[in-house]
Amino acid sequence: MKEKIWLSSPHMGEKEMVYIQEAFESNWIAPLGPNVNGFEKDLETFLGNNVHVAALSSGTAALHMALILLGIKAGDEVICQSMTFAASANPIAYQGATPVFVDSEESTWNMSPEYLEEAIQDRIKKGKTPKAIIVVHLYGMPARMDEIISIARRYEIPVVEDAAEALGSTYNGKAVGTFGDIGILSFNGNKIITTSGGGALISTNAEYVHKARFLSSQARDAAPHYEHSHIGYNYRMSNVCAGIGRGQMEVLPLRIKQRRSNYQYYKKAFAAIEGIEFLEEPGKSYFSNHWLTAILIKSSNFTREDLRMCLNENNIDCRPLWKPMHLQPVFADAPYYGNDTCARLFDIGLCLPSGSNLTTTDLERIVSTIYDYVGVPI
Repeated sequence: MKEKIWLSSPHMGEKEMVYIQEAFESNWIAPLGPNVNGFEKDLETFLGNNVHVAALSSGTAALHMALILLGIKAGDEVICQSMTFAASANPIAYQGATPVFVDSEESTWNMSPEYLEEAIQDRIKKGKTPKAIIVVHLYGMPARMDEIISIARRYEIPVVEDAAEALGSTYNGKAVGTFGDIGILSFNGNKIITTSGGGALISTNAEYVHKARFLSSQARDAAPHYEHSHIGYNYRMSNVCAGIGRGQMEVLPLRIKQRRSNYQYYKKAFAAIEGIEFLEEPGKSYFSNHWLTAILIKSSNFTREDLRMCLNENNIDCRPLWKPMHLQPVFADAPYYGNDTCARLFDIGLCLPSGSNLTTTDLERIVSTIYDYVGVPI
C-alpha cells in the first residue's frame, strides 16, 4: 500500500520549538503566559481593522463564548448556516436555545441572504425575533458579507462570523471574522495554522474581548481568595499551545500561498475532465485561503461516491462536503428555510487533499489516480 496522503495535516515551521522551549524554561506551562499574550498580539496585527483577540481552547469554545456574550439564553432562537460543521450549531444547544437553519447560495456555498431575510421575517411573524446570526466562511470562501450585515443591521440582530476555516481570507480587502459583532477562529490540527487544539474570539468591541478573557478563566473576581460573581469556563488557551501558534503565525502567509497553489494545480489539471466543477471566488471582492479545495461532480459517468471510494482505495484521504445541519438527526426538529441548495451540494461535493505540506509528487499521484479512474489520458 502506498503512503497515506492526508486531507489536511498539520504543517510545522521552524520556530514553534523556540517558543515552546521558552515556555518550558520559564515554567509557563499552565494556561495564560507570555506566549498567549504574544499570540493574541500577532493575530491582532495580522487581522488589522482595530480588532481585539482572546485566545481560547478551541473554536467551539469561542463560539460558545460569543453566544454567552450576546446574552443568548434558553428559549431564544439563533439563525445558523445549515451547511457547516456541527460545532457552528452545537453552542446554540449549549445555551438551551433553538437553531434556525438557513440554506446556502450557489456562488459561495455560504448563507443565502435571501433565505436569511425570509427566515427573520417569518420568525418575527411567529413572535420569535432571532437573537443572533451565525454565518460561516465555508472552506475559506468569504460569505456575501455586505448583504448579510445589511440585513442583520436592518433587523438589529448581532452577527457572529464563524471564520474557523478562513484565517487569511478577505472580502473587499477586509479580513473575514471582522465584519460582524464577534468573529471566531480555529487552530485545530487540520486548519491552515494550528496550535494543536485552540481557537480565538475576535471583535472590534474591546469590552467583548475583555469579558471573554474573564469568563474563560473561570470568572475569578479580583480578591485575595477565590471569589466568583459570574459562572465561569475553563476555556483559555495554554501557554504551550500558544507557543506553537506564535511559530505558525510566522509562516501563515506562506501557508495561504501553498493552499491557493494546490487549488490552482487541481483547477488546471482537471480542466480536461467534463463534470468537475470547483468552489471558486465569485469575483474580485473575494479572496479565499482555499483551506480545502472542494469540487462538485456533475458527470453522467461517475458519482461523488465513486470517486471518493476510488481515492480511499488508493490511500488518498478525501471527504464529502459538510452534511447540512437541518439533515442531521440531532437537529431534525429545528426550523429550516431554503430550497435545499446545500443538500444538493452535499450529494455531489467532495473535498480533495489540500494540506500546505503536499508535495508535487503527492499532487501528481492524486491527479493521475483520478485520471485513471475516469478513463481520460493525462
